[in-house]
Amino acid sequence: MRFYWLLLLLLAGCTSVPEKVTPVSPFELERYLGTWHEIARLDHSFERGLTQVTAEYSLRDDGGISVLNRGYDATKERWKSATGKAYFVGDSNTGRLKVSFFGPFYGGYNIAKLDPDYQIALVVGPNLDYAWLLARKPQLSAAECAPYLAEAERIGIALDQLIWLAPCS
Repeated sequence: MRFYWLLLLLLAGCTSVPEKVTPVSPFELERYLGTWHEIARLDHSFERGLTQVTAEYSLRDDGGISVLNRGYDATKERWKSATGKAYFVGDSNTGRLKVSFFGPFYGGYNIAKLDPDYQIALVVGPNLDYAWLLARKPQLSAAECAPYLAEAERIGIALDQLIWLAPCS
C-alpha cells in the first residue's frame, strides 16, 4: 500500500507548478494551437543537440491536445521527432497542462507568460529545470524577448543556462 501512495505522490509532483509561477489565465486553447518555434531552452537530455526545434499543437479526438516536437540533429544529419499528448490540469481557462511522450507518465507544462496576441510564450515545466521561450516566428528582437527574460529571471530560471537556438537580436 505504501508503494501506491509513493507512486501517486511522484506522479502528482511531475505535473506541479513551481512556486513563483502562475499559469496564465484567461487562456484560449484555440489561439495557442499551431506551430511554435523554440527560441531558447534549458538543457535536457531529450532535446540535447537539436536545432530548428518546433512544437506543433492540434486538437485530439478525445478532447486533448496532440503535440509534435521536431528538431534537427546535425551530428546524425537527420530530423528527429516525438509525438505526445497533453491535457488540462484543472480548468481549460488556465494555461496549465500535463504532457506525455512516454506512456502513462506526465510532466507539467505551465504557460508562465503569454503575449496577448499568442505570438510569444514562456513555458515552465514542473520545476525550474525545464523552461522554453517559444514564438510563432523563428527569430525575435531583443525588445520582444526582454519581458519574457525578465519574467524567467523573476521566477528563478538561470538565464545564463539558457541554450539559444535563435538569439534575440
